[in-house]
Amino acid sequence: MTVQADLEKAVTAAQSALGTYETFSVSTLDDSAKQMFNDLSSDMERHVALLRGRLAYVTQNNAMNKPLS
Repeated sequence: MTVQADLEKAVTAAQSALGTYETFSVSTLDDSAKQMFNDLSSDMERHVALLRGRLAYVTQNNAMNKPLS
């Protein structure tokens, strides 16, 4: 498996975790738990953004994506 494919899987997993945390935050009535899940959501949004940035960089600079010259 390539780094690009691994990053794509990591982005997907992070997005899934983000959705789960957001769902937990909305569904709980416990204010401290709601805050915890909101904090986790914020952290995961940052993780997703970082992973997407790295994936974009790798995709742009992947020699396999460049035309042969």
